[in-house]
Amino acid sequence: MRILMISDVFFPRINGVSTSIQTFVDAFLEMGHEVTLIAPHYPGVDQEPFDIIRIPSRQLPFDPEDRLMSLRKIKKLVPGLRQQDFDIVHVHTPFVAHYAGVYLGKALGLRVVTSYHTFFEAYFEKYLPRLPKRLLRAIARKFSRSQCNAVDGVISPSRQMSDKLREYGVTQRIDIVPTGLPPICFEVRDTAGFRARYNIPDNAFLLLYVGRVAFEKNIGFLIEMFEQVVAAAPHAHFLVTGEGPALKSLKNQASEAVCSQHIHFAGYLDRSTQLLTCYQSSDCFVFASETETQGLVLLEAMASSLPVVSVASMGSKDVLVEGEGCYIADLDHESFASKVVLLANQPERAQSLSKKGRAYAEAWSAKAKAKEMLIFYQNILNADIEGELA
Repeated sequence: MRILMISDVFFPRINGVSTSIQTFVDAFLEMGHEVTLIAPHYPGVDQEPFDIIRIPSRQLPFDPEDRLMSLRKIKKLVPGLRQQDFDIVHVHTPFVAHYAGVYLGKALGLRVVTSYHTFFEAYFEKYLPRLPKRLLRAIARKFSRSQCNAVDGVISPSRQMSDKLREYGVTQRIDIVPTGLPPICFEVRDTAGFRARYNIPDNAFLLLYVGRVAFEKNIGFLIEMFEQVVAAAPHAHFLVTGEGPALKSLKNQASEAVCSQHIHFAGYLDRSTQLLTCYQSSDCFVFASETETQGLVLLEAMASSLPVVSVASMGSKDVLVEGEGCYIADLDHESFASKVVLLANQPERAQSLSKKGRAYAEAWSAKAKAKEMLIFYQNILNADIEGELA
């Protein structure tokens, strides 16, 4: 199968969408399929891991990750793309990529599907806090409903997100296909020297957050919660990795905390090298986002034998099972901190959770999820053929 993907974001910017695309593409290529991705150009990108068409783009003032691609440049690709005999168009993001993907589908005579990666109802509330929540919810639902009903099929990474889309009035086919874990996530890395790079003591109990540094991720809550952790476990430190629009605000918050010397920011870490070392250099993964459509980083942490303390909300409900590599916490500072402190002060408890988490993560194979995605593609194409025969 020849698959044409399009996204408003991709590596070197690290976030859930970039990770999902790369994971599926790697599995598709290994299985003998062909993939071309249309994505924004980023300064400094020289070598590509597969066939990527980089489009001139403008950085958005409120978000350094998503970029505004030139729709005019994408439309000019049609003659060349037509010669490649693609089978399907797969859209991954809802901005220029969505409208360009729908256009390409019509121009090339192809079916178009979309992955619903972002829970916009909560997203809008975080970025437009001065507007009435009821109005924002109505806008988000109409936006999502309109985009999902404009394509031939929708991929949701979780049951909760699929149910939400049905509530919104999405009538197109929705299949649940989460992103899996590639084999690299289970590789053991040499962690020597990692902590020293960020002035973190070797004997520290290190909490870790990995992901987009954005307001909807509730990292501010984690910093507040961490102050209570340090009060009960003075050897605890907290490392935040990633980039995003909330970075400056969070650094200011951290600098004003009583335990400011115990909070560190690593910025962007290369996914295939530094990030895996980062996971394996830490002692506990903490996560408080209520807007996840899946929560892939939770599985990545478990694959690296890292115990997890997290809220279970939206898509992460499909991932988290109490005691299977994680403790599920309420979005309450005291409740959340108490579970982290248990792990910090009882190493045998952390070790037990670590082993269970790695075993649990092994069930989330990237290749198995890629096969499910290919079945979804084929069902969309078969429906097209059946429609023609009817």
